[in-house]
Amino acid sequence: MQQPARVILFVFLFGFAAGVLHAQEVKLPDTLDLKKLHFTQNKFVNNIFQQAVNSVTRTPDASTDESYLNGKSEDPYLPYQGKIIRHINIEPYGFNRSFYDTSRRETSWAARFGGHLHHTTRKFVVRNNLFIEENSPLNAYKVADNERHIRSLEFIQDARILVDEVPGFPDSVDVTVYTKDLFSIGGGGASDGLNHINLNLYDANFVGMGQRVEISGLYDYNRSPNFGYGALYRKTNIAHSFIDGTAGYSVMNKSEYTREEQETEYVSLNRRLTSPYSRFAGGLTISHNESHNAYNTPDSNIFEYKYNMFDLWAGYNLGIRKITAEINTKRDRKFVALRYYDRFFTKIPFQVNNRFNPIYNSSQALLAQVTLFRQDYYKTQYVYGFGTTEDLPYGYKVSVTAGWHKQLNLERVYAGLNATKYIATPKGDFIEAYLRTGGFLYDNKIQDGGFLLGAILFSRIHFWNSTKIRQYVNASYTQLHNRVTTAPLAINNFYGLRGFLSDSAYGGQRISLQLETEFFLRFKILGFQFAPFPYIDMSLLTPEHGSFSKSSFYTSVGGGVRARNEHLIFETIELRAYFFPVAPEDMRGFKVIVNANIKYRYSSNFIAAPDLVQLNNY
Repeated sequence: MQQPARVILFVFLFGFAAGVLHAQEVKLPDTLDLKKLHFTQNKFVNNIFQQAVNSVTRTPDASTDESYLNGKSEDPYLPYQGKIIRHINIEPYGFNRSFYDTSRRETSWAARFGGHLHHTTRKFVVRNNLFIEENSPLNAYKVADNERHIRSLEFIQDARILVDEVPGFPDSVDVTVYTKDLFSIGGGGASDGLNHINLNLYDANFVGMGQRVEISGLYDYNRSPNFGYGALYRKTNIAHSFIDGTAGYSVMNKSEYTREEQETEYVSLNRRLTSPYSRFAGGLTISHNESHNAYNTPDSNIFEYKYNMFDLWAGYNLGIRKITAEINTKRDRKFVALRYYDRFFTKIPFQVNNRFNPIYNSSQALLAQVTLFRQDYYKTQYVYGFGTTEDLPYGYKVSVTAGWHKQLNLERVYAGLNATKYIATPKGDFIEAYLRTGGFLYDNKIQDGGFLLGAILFSRIHFWNSTKIRQYVNASYTQLHNRVTTAPLAINNFYGLRGFLSDSAYGGQRISLQLETEFFLRFKILGFQFAPFPYIDMSLLTPEHGSFSKSSFYTSVGGGVRARNEHLIFETIELRAYFFPVAPEDMRGFKVIVNANIKYRYSSNFIAAPDLVQLNNY
């Protein structure tokens, strides 16, 4: 389908309502005297969250007018280690409350209107996301894990768990859980005049019960039929099981692998390992997918397919019963997992037929995995977000995977290794170094062997007057060996050039470097904060069967600006200008892209489903 030059609207329903709020950045303390939390007219109470962030550190070059989070997440709770939790109080706040002054509510007409639409997260929803309990000893690491888990919920802007001793009971503490909502209603759209209109609307916290409802629609004059639609429902933490359930249907879904519009219906259940003290993790996905030639594309250019997907995995945290039987701060874990998936094509594109293709081939796998890990977290800011709390890991994770794999009629044994080291320096630098390697054994030979070595750096925050500056570096080296069924290495992905859309550059060896400097500005416009950035990306791609001297060098330079309102549910908007001085013919020159799907929090999971080593996506 030929893509029209669309005018991106990014009209988020009532986004302006929260945008005009003048609430300050969230600055929550990590410890607080609960004796004073009676929500009277007491001046201290009215400024409850304006307290100094007394367990976070200030770097030597921090400006004198503003602090920011940079400390170990467990530090505030260590003084209370082993004391009995007497009461757990829940205090949820709506999007229009100020953490600097809890008695203050925004009274503008826009805020009042938005308040009628938004339902503050209900107390039972927050309580259901607790894995700390009353009448049990306090474990500092477990409390920190729980605070981070609540903060990771898509409808929560920030959270703090505050602890204080009980007068007269030196062995007891009370705990209060504070949460602040995002304005959970949002949407978006794109229009090319009246010939193409694409809209979607969602509420990520429908009636305040931790459930997402989303509908989408499309009108296109050149489409047959002219109208398309889709719907999604997700429930977070079903019945306090920590299982998230999602069901969806769409006739206009865009596949992450292919260009065709496809009809998709699916159901998925997912249980993350929310803490190293959790026992189980796993997931189930069942889906049916088929492409449609909705734009009357010539048969030679359309890949028609149908396939069904069944994907099941489960894992167990070894030795966790003994660890949870007593107060234990040991964080090293051993996790075992098993996965089976079957991606079965009932219709194959005639362009592929029976040739090996990683996207359009039927495939099955039975994979077992052993993971050794220890991950603790620093609380910080201004990595992806604009002042909201972000949790970055430090520690290690090593996974060994082995099993059976079948693609078309080729059955092989697989083995892989995935190792990551997370480093957080006391001054606020964050480094993620990773090694990934794996391959198949067939007829006593290694096939589709892959090797990936790299590192990601987020520098400490530097200050230039009131502007915060952070440097981003991503360097990697990748190599393929004896490729048979997998895709060649490409640079239109995380390990190549950002914004590179061409699939005509590929090879068997890749060296890449990405550099970016982000400037977080202090001023706001209608509640939106801005972060301009310059960048440069470089990749060296060696032909699959050629020498290193035959390598091609590709570059991308440019810059842009990111904008985000931390009170709204939708993700960061990015406008980026690209210039490709050395690139294939279809990518040369200037390009400007607007993207409204930029993540705003650093995401890190203790455990993921067993999988083959991925070399073209993160």
